[in-house]
Amino acid sequence: MAYTVGQVARFAGVTVRTLHHYDEIGLLSPSGRTPAGYRRYDDVDLERLQLVRYYRELGFPLEEIAVILDDPASDPAVHLRRQHELLSARIARLQEMVAAIEFAMEASKLDIRLTPQERFEVFGDFEPEAHEEEARRRWGDTDAYRESIRRASGYSKEDWLRIREETEDWGRRIVALMASGTPADSPAAMDLAEEHRQHIVRWFYDCPYEVHTGLADMYLADERFLGHYEAMAPGLGAYLHEAIHANAITRA
Repeated sequence: MAYTVGQVARFAGVTVRTLHHYDEIGLLSPSGRTPAGYRRYDDVDLERLQLVRYYRELGFPLEEIAVILDDPASDPAVHLRRQHELLSARIARLQEMVAAIEFAMEASKLDIRLTPQERFEVFGDFEPEAHEEEARRRWGDTDAYRESIRRASGYSKEDWLRIREETEDWGRRIVALMASGTPADSPAAMDLAEEHRQHIVRWFYDCPYEVHTGLADMYLADERFLGHYEAMAPGLGAYLHEAIHANAITRA
């Protein structure tokens, strides 16, 4: 069977622009074209795209993926075994890192010294105390947690309003970028991923790239985090995840 670029984009959970980009760089060129010149993908193309997506999830840059897939000495079974090994290693590493990862739902907003009126103005319906117990259980013994609590306890109403304004402004810009069809591994998307990391560093705790990619993985694995980003725009959780990993590979 042959599939249009729009169908393949829906199958794979990527944007049409991403597929166009893959074609332009020779990573995934469709096997056929219609008489009018439109791309047509077959089952072999979909198998290659599946491998591309697996390697991207594992953090490989596009250029390296192309080299790996075009190696005549390897086949899909070899790729899948390698990806299984790499993913297993990543899971083990993340289990070791979890104590250093961001505590749940910005629970650094715990010991905040604001009046009830100020708290409502700053946080609206969000209740920091609702996540306090889980945050202490999961990350209470980490330096990141202690540093976040130390900083948060000294923030004024104006500080929290600025944090909220920065977060909302960043959110509007990344939603607009994704809606424009810009690939998640583009320079513009990686710049916003870096801005996301710097926001954490500036306001809460040191966030090196290995911690930031761990956060990105949690954004997809934890339904609460994923729900937060999906409420901003469908697909944003996966888009941010890919942008953070691409940024870490490029800048680290």
